[in-house]
This record gives sequence, C-alpha cells and structure tokens, in this order.
Amino acid sequence: MADWDGDIAAARALQVELADRVTLRDGYARPLRTIAGFDVGFEDDGATTRAAAVLLDADSLQVLASEVARIPTRMPYIPGLLSFRELPALLLALEALPRAPDLAFVDGHGIAHPRRLGIAAHFGVITGLPSIGVAKKILVGSGSEPHEVRGAYTPLRSQGTQLGWLLRSKLRCNPLVVSPGHRVSMASAADLVMRFTRGYRLPEPTRLADRLASRRGEARRSEDSASGA
Repeated sequence: MADWDGDIAAARALQVELADRVTLRDGYARPLRTIAGFDVGFEDDGATTRAAAVLLDADSLQVLASEVARIPTRMPYIPGLLSFRELPALLLALEALPRAPDLAFVDGHGIAHPRRLGIAAHFGVITGLPSIGVAKKILVGSGSEPHEVRGAYTPLRSQGTQLGWLLRSKLRCNPLVVSPGHRVSMASAADLVMRFTRGYRLPEPTRLADRLASRRGEARRSEDSASGA
C-alpha cells in the first residue's frame, strides 16, 4: 500500500469502494485445514507498527507457525480509518507464514464499521482470504445482551441492518463483537468463532496473535528464562 498522503476524504471514499467488493457468502475450504489469527500492536510510542500472525491446525489447534512483522508507522490514528494504519504490517506478517490459512480471524471489526470496512473486511478483500472480525467493543450499532450462556449470541444492528453478532464466548465476561469480514456469511461467523474458542474470552487464533502483538508472550518467555524454567 502507498504511504499515507493525509487525504482523509479519499481514504473514506476508498473504503466505500472496497466495501462493495466484500462477499458475505461462505467461501472457505471445507473441511478447514488451517486457520490463522492476526493482530497489531505498536512499539516505540507508536512509531513502529508490530503485526502478529499465528497459523494453527484447524483440528488440533496446534501452532504451526507464528510470525511478527515490524514496519515504521505510516499514518496517525484516525477514527474509522484504522485499517489503513494497520494493514501494511498485517500483509507482511501474512506473507511470512509458510502458507496462507483457509480462514483468517482478525482482531478488529469486519463489516461492523460505519462504512462496512473494518480491518477484517479490508484484509479479506485485499488478500482474497475468508476472514472474520473479532472485536472487544462495539464500533457502530447496538444489540441486546446475550444470555449468560456460553455460546449465546444476539444480532448487532445499525439502522435496521445486521452487521454482526454479540457473542458470549465466556461466562461472566463482556460479549465479543463478531462480524464477517469477507467470504464468510453472517449465519456462520459466530459459530466459527465458538468452534475455535477454548476456555478464554478470545478464540485461540486471535488470543495467540494478541499475545504476540502486545508482547505479552515475550514477557512470559523472559520470566521463564530468568527463573530457569
């Protein structure tokens, strides 16, 4: 992607154009063989963008590969345009994996975005990969709280249009915001997230990518080394 030129109006117009290319029909491989999680963090007070990609076996959830890509941050944080800030590093992290996944889980929103192009949708359209957005907070729309039952979900809507689901992935935790990104149907998105969720609030692909992107995994390894573990 080209370096940020500061043209906010052009970026928003491009979002609308790319959103028209989003496909909300299931186009992922069946059976799924590999899945991957993607997340982005920042280093050096925001000067460096750090993207993490973790490839897993879809049956065992064994980690097959994990990669971190670092690049100079190309643009400031602008509400609604986060995908332009994060995508260049994510594409490098994807490229570093030994193979592309059958399905990508991206930390952030899919179509649950004011212009229907959150980071998961943007990533999916640019790469062609089936993708799902898994976010921790609502960006746009509203919905009723899911029942306090693991796996329960309720529609997230904005102006009468469904944009995703509020998913109770773990008891006594706030629901996740799940929305299709590309080549995944609305009907499949929440169930696919729950399929790969094990005891934590986040599904395994984005949970592991989040640890890498935020460097929490590195901190744990450093503690283990210091203790002789």
